[in-house]
Amino acid sequence: MAKDVNCDVILAELGQFGRYQVLNYCLIMVPIMFSAVYNAQYVFNAGTVLHRCAVPECESPPYQYETGEWGLWALGSQCARPAPSEDGACAQAAFSTNYTVTCDQHVYGSHDTIVAEFDLACQEWKRTLVGTIHSAGLFAALPLTGYVSDTFGRRTAFVMTAVLAALMGLIRSFSVNYVMYLVFEFLDATLGSGVYSTGFILALEMVGLKRRVLGGNIISSSFAIGQVILALVAWYVPYWRHLTRVLYVPSFLFIFYYFLIEESVRWLLSKGRKQEAARIIYKAAAINKKELSPESQKQLESPNEPTEVAVTEQTSFSRPQKKSLFKQVLKSKILMSRLFICSFWWITVTFIYYGLSINSVSLAGNQYVNFMLTSLVEIPGYALSVLTLDRFGRKSSIMTAFFVCGSALIALPFVPEDLTWIHTCLTMLGKLCISMAFSSIYIYTSELFPTEARHSMLGTCSMIGRIGSIVAPQTPLLMQIMVSLPYLIFGVMAGISGGLMLLTPETLRLRLPDTIEQAEAMVVAPRTTKRTDIIVD
Repeated sequence: MAKDVNCDVILAELGQFGRYQVLNYCLIMVPIMFSAVYNAQYVFNAGTVLHRCAVPECESPPYQYETGEWGLWALGSQCARPAPSEDGACAQAAFSTNYTVTCDQHVYGSHDTIVAEFDLACQEWKRTLVGTIHSAGLFAALPLTGYVSDTFGRRTAFVMTAVLAALMGLIRSFSVNYVMYLVFEFLDATLGSGVYSTGFILALEMVGLKRRVLGGNIISSSFAIGQVILALVAWYVPYWRHLTRVLYVPSFLFIFYYFLIEESVRWLLSKGRKQEAARIIYKAAAINKKELSPESQKQLESPNEPTEVAVTEQTSFSRPQKKSLFKQVLKSKILMSRLFICSFWWITVTFIYYGLSINSVSLAGNQYVNFMLTSLVEIPGYALSVLTLDRFGRKSSIMTAFFVCGSALIALPFVPEDLTWIHTCLTMLGKLCISMAFSSIYIYTSELFPTEARHSMLGTCSMIGRIGSIVAPQTPLLMQIMVSLPYLIFGVMAGISGGLMLLTPETLRLRLPDTIEQAEAMVVAPRTTKRTDIIVD
């Protein structure tokens, strides 16, 4: 970034969260809500359905799920039935009471999901594999999107991922078999799931220092609202092909976002494109009805540093050599240690977040209402993040969230089984705290790394964190060893993550670092240090 431009001071002069920022946030929130839809649609598209064995001896195609009296003796479990006699009779005596045979055909109570469409009854691993494949796609997506964002711009990555998600989803809705569905589920996640991380970065880099937390949690709440919208749409459009088309086709309109939203000023300045950045800043000032100080105007109007063309006219001996950003990060012990710590945080929050959803006791009633409730419970966690991060600091707030979450989950196995309301309260408390930590970690991670590598580092941490979401579906297997084992593991990981907060610097009221040197200068400072003095221009 040009060293003579103080972006934080200019953003403060524009207004921390003025009319320009509000308009852009409103635009960014819409794709973010669609991102929530993309990331959770498989919950309904690959949802379980009631099924039973087909009994050709007693019924004729097309089979109906409801049975006559013969169901009392001709049906067994969902995947096996009493062995019939060779004469093909339907009488009770014609079915064995001692032997069963595996079903070779199934009858479904609903044809709304791919389970019935691709005949996946009694192959539960194939149904759950959809979620695992989706998580694997997220794992591959984040570094790819981070590279595009840091190299070609936040806006380019944002629009590209939103539109590609629409294309992959639409093609998937025409899947002719299970394998084709899995392939495009993976491509959907790989090419389209970067909408959230890109939108988050783009939104965060346009607000002033004092409104980072508010801005970040508006984005997180938009994601939760998107999940609620998904449940509502799925409730009224249950058939998976129609649902997929209704959800994905509108995203093609996001191609017009390239003309509606502006590029990140911070990214432009980090690439030496001061004229473009200045145009956007003056536009924002006009919309916010603010006037820049003479000093800021002088910074923006000063000539750019020598361009590549100008440099080539000099001798080859005087030409500056630009160091590889990747090598600079690898050589920085401070940034590498932060990368490892942040990655563990991300594994923890995704592991607990998804693990709680899988292992908690399901609420009785309508599945769509239950999904909406589990999504809405995240919003209070985000609200707590807004109230605490700027008041008590990033470290204290996130550490408390981890410790409270860990304590609640470790206590859960010791509560008597008959006190179900306490189980529910502790589970909800754990979900609320891990949602608060999840949202806060996004903000905190973004503040620990420099502008020139921010999205790549955030993407790397988030990518590694997907290990947690991939492993989480397997935690029910741990309950075969000990019923409380998953919750004990969740609690211990939350406690370790809280302890690791002691090894990273407080970023409250600090400028976003633009260079590696500025990021390294953010040390774990004593309490008496004035935070605004840690990083200077």
